[in-house]
Amino acid sequence: MLNINLLLTPQNRITTVLGIISSTLLLTGCSQKEESSGPAPIPEVSSYSIEPQQVLLTTELPGRTAPFRIAEIRPQVNGLILKRHFTEGSDVQTNQDLYQIDPAPFNVALDNASASLARSEANLPAIQAKFQRYKDALAQKAVSQQDYDDATAALKQAQADIDYFRAMVEAAKINLRYTHVTSPINGRVGTSTVTEGAIVTAYQPAPLTTIQQLDPIYVDVTQSTSDVINLLHRLEEKQIQRDGTNFSQVELLLEDGSKYPWKGTLQFRDVSVDLTTSSVVLRMIFPNPKGILMPGMYVRAVVKEGVKDNALLVPQQAVTRDVKGAPVTLIIGANNKVEQRVLQLDRAINDQWLVTGGLSGGEKVIMEGLQNIRPGSEVKDVHSTGDVAPKAQLTNAIQTAFLQH
Repeated sequence: MLNINLLLTPQNRITTVLGIISSTLLLTGCSQKEESSGPAPIPEVSSYSIEPQQVLLTTELPGRTAPFRIAEIRPQVNGLILKRHFTEGSDVQTNQDLYQIDPAPFNVALDNASASLARSEANLPAIQAKFQRYKDALAQKAVSQQDYDDATAALKQAQADIDYFRAMVEAAKINLRYTHVTSPINGRVGTSTVTEGAIVTAYQPAPLTTIQQLDPIYVDVTQSTSDVINLLHRLEEKQIQRDGTNFSQVELLLEDGSKYPWKGTLQFRDVSVDLTTSSVVLRMIFPNPKGILMPGMYVRAVVKEGVKDNALLVPQQAVTRDVKGAPVTLIIGANNKVEQRVLQLDRAINDQWLVTGGLSGGEKVIMEGLQNIRPGSEVKDVHSTGDVAPKAQLTNAIQTAFLQH
């Protein structure tokens, strides 16, 4: 067979190729024109069926941790610090020795008081015997009334001296015990402000050190009074319920957003309002066995408000904003026509919005395929889903407690 390329010159070859390309483009254009003349396909979408469910509502409140107990250690006697018995930053126990004040002058004071007491007690028998003799002699008119009165006064004075010196001995013993500065609580001791050789005075303004009990530990959070009033109104109007739920149980979120592993308990809500912030303080108590929480840490408490029945939750990906900034969503209406709804949103719960207006139970919200549709257009629902997040997961996501009003 004769090869045609051998018969064509280079110029003829180029002309032949261009003719083939032109014919191909002409045929393709005709084919596309015939296809475009047909009906446009119906856009396909995926929907999410809105079903009422019970949801536990919460709110996150900012706050800081505070020691459960705090003790500022001050000396109760004057003296010289001989020894410090603790390591700064360590845990100490109740009645553990912290400082030793020089006991020498207090031992002397105790010995002096003891000697005075012994002297008074030694004189008492003779005075009592004299009093008894004068009493018997007075009955026989052998002594005067004045002599008897003097003996009686001497006996009472001797007894008073004994009581006085007993008190002095007890005071000396107490002061001697105060030379051992001990811890009044269990906790973690801080920095020492004095060293060995320092002179301290009784009940001085500056503490020697500070001890803080951190297990358990307090968490103080603030809530605006407007939120408190709004919550009370919703409870009174039965918009939310509190039956069958432990609202005293509290959970905590740390600074990095992680969840604190131990749950706490709501103690009380303060009745005094901060004039600068118009807020009240809620105090909570948490176990702190591993010392994760330290005084002054910023935390967030998730406070339980109440249970809302027949709540409607919409995935956040199905909600957009119109030109005015109002939240809107597209649903599949009658005859598979797209309808736009303006929503009223309460809050975000995980990856969903709590809707309080604009939707009804059983309606289908369009989740996917939004870029190919607009209100009024007909769509084909190819995939319909129920709840995106299991109800149990939604319940477990609600953390912390609000005080019963």
